[in-house]
Amino acid sequence: MKDLLLYIARSLVENPDAVSVTEKQGEDGLTLELRVAPDDMGKVIGRQGRIAKEIRTVIRSYAQRTGVKNVSVDIVE
Repeated sequence: MKDLLLYIARSLVENPDAVSVTEKQGEDGLTLELRVAPDDMGKVIGRQGRIAKEIRTVIRSYAQRTGVKNVSVDIVE
């Protein structure tokens, strides 16, 4: 999942070297923290959060196919 999120985020931003993903396992499931350059934050979030919402949808769908129950994607500054 981490690799899929990296691939999606790097294809959206102008500075793909600044993209990083951190996995954190919590009580309520897996959390993926996405970090991008400050200039690329708007490209990952999109207008009214549409792109961020679709990224979360794709990751959740992939998680269900691989058997992971709860996954969330947090976009961190």
